[in-house]
Amino acid sequence: MSATPRIAFSHVGIYVSDLGAMEAFYTDLFGFTVTDRGRLDTPRGPVQLVFLSRDPAEHHQLVLASGRPKDVAFNVINQLSFRVDGLADLRALHARVAADPRVAEVAPVTHGNAVSVYFRDPEGNRIELFFDTPWYVTQPLREPIDLSLPDEALMKELEARARKAPGFRPHAEWRAEMARRMGLA
Repeated sequence: MSATPRIAFSHVGIYVSDLGAMEAFYTDLFGFTVTDRGRLDTPRGPVQLVFLSRDPAEHHQLVLASGRPKDVAFNVINQLSFRVDGLADLRALHARVAADPRVAEVAPVTHGNAVSVYFRDPEGNRIELFFDTPWYVTQPLREPIDLSLPDEALMKELEARARKAPGFRPHAEWRAEMARRMGLA
């Protein structure tokens, strides 16, 4: 059997109830740019689409599509995750999210291998903003953290927690093992 061709995740599309409100949310809060918009006729009827990106190399990273069913018992999207460059960016976005009346359930946490801020967008989709730490720990792990701590104190606390967690090791070691397991080493 031949090797599976390499793939890379590119974008996600979500159905929304209020296309205008959701477009405003993602452009205002995260700085997404609308790259295109329009109507697409589908077997289930017409759908209005808004294409959003923060990367000029990607036509779209997020697509908002009209037509979210009103009678869905729960949101089938577990989460949409966005990587940030580091602690300063996570703090800045946390402050924006915490001050935005359109969001709910704001929760800063550590996973040992990442530091995250979770919250719900205006239609209840769970959003994660995160940066990777230099460590790996066995998942799942989710512990609340205090983002008001000074950078040095917070990073020391995060490392101390990670060192106590199962599977602790440098992230580079874990990546090398995954590359071997994926046949990419």
